[in-house]
Amino acid sequence: MTPPDAGEPGWVHDAIWWHVYPLGFVGAEPGAEPARPVRHRLPQLVRWLDHAVELGASGLALGPVFASESHGYDTTDHLRIDPRLGDDADFDDLVAACRSRGLRLLLDGVFNHVGRGHPAFQQVLAEGPAARTAGWFRLRWPGGPQAWAPGTEPGYDDFEGHSALVALDHGSPDVVDHVSEVMAHWLDRGADGWRLDAAYAVPTPFWAEVTARVRARHPGAYLMGEVIHGDYGRFVAESGLDAVTQYELWKAVWSSLNDGNFFELDAALARHDDVLGRFVPYTFVGNHDVTRIASRLDDDRHLAHALVVLLTTGGTPSVYAGDEHAFRGVKEDRAGGDDAVRPPFPASPEELSPVGLPVYHLHQELIGLRRRHRWLHTARTATLHLANEQVVYETRADGERLVVALSVGDGATELPAPGAGRVLAGDAEVLAAGTSGARVRLRPHGWAVLTG
Repeated sequence: MTPPDAGEPGWVHDAIWWHVYPLGFVGAEPGAEPARPVRHRLPQLVRWLDHAVELGASGLALGPVFASESHGYDTTDHLRIDPRLGDDADFDDLVAACRSRGLRLLLDGVFNHVGRGHPAFQQVLAEGPAARTAGWFRLRWPGGPQAWAPGTEPGYDDFEGHSALVALDHGSPDVVDHVSEVMAHWLDRGADGWRLDAAYAVPTPFWAEVTARVRARHPGAYLMGEVIHGDYGRFVAESGLDAVTQYELWKAVWSSLNDGNFFELDAALARHDDVLGRFVPYTFVGNHDVTRIASRLDDDRHLAHALVVLLTTGGTPSVYAGDEHAFRGVKEDRAGGDDAVRPPFPASPEELSPVGLPVYHLHQELIGLRRRHRWLHTARTATLHLANEQVVYETRADGERLVVALSVGDGATELPAPGAGRVLAGDAEVLAAGTSGARVRLRPHGWAVLTG
């Protein structure tokens, strides 16, 4: 069978991302103002790179850094660093700082839509159907193109009802050219790959054409798309991307812990195994678009369980900045509803509250375990014991094996764990270690990762 990571660049096998939403992280103004001078804030991120290294990450996954009107996903210039963050020199310095620490750099590209202020759309508003860039968008002219008069604005497709986000026409050769050139430009400048925002909203033939062009110039680039639901394997096969986001597993992790229903996690892990047979997905328990995992979980004692699942199952894992210190924040469905999960950070890690240090050290421990067992990148799981409040599963690849035991019950418990040996992380007592009759004793709400 073809290895599931055969299509991705080899370096991704060891990738663990520290994910930052830069506009929030540096406390940038909520909206762009043309007359405002450039603010050189990207250097603030440089002061945090050692934190990422000490955490155990091997790469920095950046949210949008290109000129935009507000939150970064309403791009107005794909070839300019947002002046609220800095300029080209600041970006070059960030790339150099990442390189000097052995960190890869992943950029966030918004290519499903642009902000209304994008020059291509402004040209349409100024010149009407005859504009050179009219073919970039899916437009509807009142009375037809021949009836256009200056000041007449067309109807247009947007992103999920947000009129400030003008959808691109992905059947346009000019759009294919533009996106391909933008992606190659920043890879030329030192980026290692792209997260493609709202990839699910873009036809897969468009991505197939773009990825082919980009890989012709940068065969080592990692190209990953945001896909929330649907047939992940089919999307990857048709688009030419290396991976997509694993939202199904994210949901099953926190939901099964909150509900005391490990049957949900078991079902999701079975489907996750199927995905791993085709590609290695981008895995996470937190990102800039969802409620913080520490706020999502009903019981703080289960934060460790969520992290254990993330770091003992196949995938390319990501830690959203702040989650490693148990930051809290609830996403709300309203204007500004993302602010709580995209807060400003202090000037340096030394200014973080020590309250979050136990969670930080837990991240270090489990990321360290992950890096010592690099085969976990493509590992498959099999359930050894399953109940509502307890699960034991094995994770295996390349002839290697670990055993994971989790409990969310109020009482101590003893679980069958065939072949389980010594404890690598967590707290457990192992009976008949290394035998087919091995059993694991866990404390209330306990967990353990053991040799297999």
